[in-house]
Amino acid sequence: MSEVKKPPSSGADAGWTRFVTARPRLTLLLALLVTAMAVVAGGGVADRLGSGGWEDPGAQSTYATRALERAFPDSEPNLLLLVDSAAGTGGVDAPAVAAEAERLTTALAAERGVVGVGSYWRAQLPTLRSEDGRQALVVARVQGDEKTATATLERLAPRFEGEHGPVRVSLGGPAAVQREVTRTIQEDLLRAELIALPITLVLLVLVFGSAVAALLPLGVGIVAILGTNAVLRGLTEVTDVSVFAQNLTTALGLGLAVDYALFIVRRFREELAAGHDPVAAVGVTLRTAGRTVLFSALTVAVSLSAMLFFPMYFLRSFAYAGVAVVLLAAAAALILLPAALVLLGNRVNALDLRRLWRRGRPEAAATEPAETGKGWRWTAALVMRRAPVFAVATTVGLLLLGLPFLGVKFGTVDDRQLPKDASSHMVQEQIRDGFPNSPGGGLTVLAEGAPGPESLMAYRDRLAALPGVIRVDGPIASRTEGRYSSFSLSVEGEAVGETARDLVDDVRAVDADFKTSVTGQAAVLVDAQQAIAGALPAAAALVVLATLLLVFLLTGSLLIPLQAVLLNALSLTAMFGAVVWVFQEGNLSGLLSFTATGDIETTLPVLMFCIAFGLSMDYGVFLISRIKEEYDRTGDHESAVRTGLARTGGLITAAAVILAVVMVAIGTSRVTNTKMLGLGIALAVLMDAMVVRSLLVPAVMKLTGRATWWAPAPLRRLHERFGLSEGESAPRTSEPDRIPVGAGT
Repeated sequence: MSEVKKPPSSGADAGWTRFVTARPRLTLLLALLVTAMAVVAGGGVADRLGSGGWEDPGAQSTYATRALERAFPDSEPNLLLLVDSAAGTGGVDAPAVAAEAERLTTALAAERGVVGVGSYWRAQLPTLRSEDGRQALVVARVQGDEKTATATLERLAPRFEGEHGPVRVSLGGPAAVQREVTRTIQEDLLRAELIALPITLVLLVLVFGSAVAALLPLGVGIVAILGTNAVLRGLTEVTDVSVFAQNLTTALGLGLAVDYALFIVRRFREELAAGHDPVAAVGVTLRTAGRTVLFSALTVAVSLSAMLFFPMYFLRSFAYAGVAVVLLAAAAALILLPAALVLLGNRVNALDLRRLWRRGRPEAAATEPAETGKGWRWTAALVMRRAPVFAVATTVGLLLLGLPFLGVKFGTVDDRQLPKDASSHMVQEQIRDGFPNSPGGGLTVLAEGAPGPESLMAYRDRLAALPGVIRVDGPIASRTEGRYSSFSLSVEGEAVGETARDLVDDVRAVDADFKTSVTGQAAVLVDAQQAIAGALPAAAALVVLATLLLVFLLTGSLLIPLQAVLLNALSLTAMFGAVVWVFQEGNLSGLLSFTATGDIETTLPVLMFCIAFGLSMDYGVFLISRIKEEYDRTGDHESAVRTGLARTGGLITAAAVILAVVMVAIGTSRVTNTKMLGLGIALAVLMDAMVVRSLLVPAVMKLTGRATWWAPAPLRRLHERFGLSEGESAPRTSEPDRIPVGAGT
């Protein structure tokens, strides 16, 4: 029997180990109680989430939209009833159809929370009647914010949708689209969880061999997801939270739980195989893999928190959900998981399914960790022998994959986010194709004050003279707010086309004797782009500077943090190129079942960058920390790179594949933005793990040689005082701080 080893620990390490292992049963019981409380606290969170949040709340267009909603409820409908006359009835002007339509209009006007009800039959406006005369519209405004409007529609829909004598009624308009988006996302999220959980469990069993070990990451993920739902439920009391954030909670909760638990459980099993008792093995694991998990969680959380710089609550919601789920996953991995490992001990290898094909080799599971990685060690050696070739080839390849992003076009969200068979999508499609001057296009100008008729008409003439303006309607005076008037501009081209976007600035530059504000789809898009451009430098600076600092504290190197930032950014090129090639240009739209709109929603690239960059750093920290540990132990740079990749290559790849499975499950959503997010992030993590970490990192580290670890004396002393170091240091033949950057091995 081998001698049980008890490695020495520092005071801080020993204290943390005692904290998480002193009473493991009590720790797990308290965790169970807290999780149960989170289930109760987070109940009903989905019903309190919004489906909007893409506009800048402080923008001129947002101010004008809200003022117009108050002053001109009749002219700002968000609910459309598409009334379709049955065959043989004579069209919408037939007496029976007109009578039923009038009854529906009266009934809708009597509903609580509905104002500004009108119809083709009352107003006789040609824009409310289809060109073939078979369909016409009843328009209205549902009052309240998104959640209130959705609740109102849930009450109205059963009463108005469907067959009504000679007509069939379908619901459309922004309120109906928001309602259907929210419902679709909730249904898709449940389906994604049902897909991802069993596949993740199977993959974990294949990675660990042991069914017992495979269940641990799922436990960590469930705790993180339920805890984050409780956090989001609390946040809905004080701010708006997007329903899309729930998808991120599930994906990151499962994905990061798998990452962290894989790293910790694998290291724990290695220490058991080396002869340590369970408590000592947990101590070594927390001192090495535990610190890495902590640094990884901090880097991911920083990347996601950068979205707080943007004013759109759609992006801010992902920061709330992302930071919460990352920190909860790390806490569960660093507190609950070690407690469970102490209780399990060697039983963590129980139910090892690999024994089915090992024929009487019961010790294989115990010795396996020390023998793995031969293929990765060979890969690292091959890459380092041909480092310039691999460095250039992978860099050029990734840049080529990103080229389509140079042609990106930004747009806004509309009903085409929904599948083609969604009711509100079909209604909006029929309105776009069959009605003259369909609602939703053009610009609206809000005029404030008490200007005279001459002043208003002179302003109207100046608007009509602008290039790209087809017609100006107005001024229309508000019946409820006497100091407001409005102008409606019909513009050339698409609602958010280049002409409309250019016209926004032109309209805002027109002189007036009164205060004016411009809104409309193009104005909302222009304001959103300006808000993102204004916040982007600060957000990027936070991500880059925090990443540089954290990686420096982990490694003590000046060069590795710079490499980490550059290589991480490079790993995202394929994702951005694919987003444009697939979702903007419509390639594979039939296979993936979505409607291409010819543009990308403005906030999506920012969101995808923050998530993918954080996850890329997650894998980068895992690899770098193990290389650093080996370098501290041996002082041999090339051996450290080979051993680090051998020890973590399979781990990182397995974690990336499992996270990709979760993201692909999210990507099965019928809502295009969610599909884009899931499939794009899946591609990014696979490219990072299989190309950047496996090929580009060892090639670059070979080229930089032992200068990789160089830092000037002041920074070296800073790291010695505040940084973290893993493993046992060994004497080195020469000091890396004396090697100039760029020196060979």
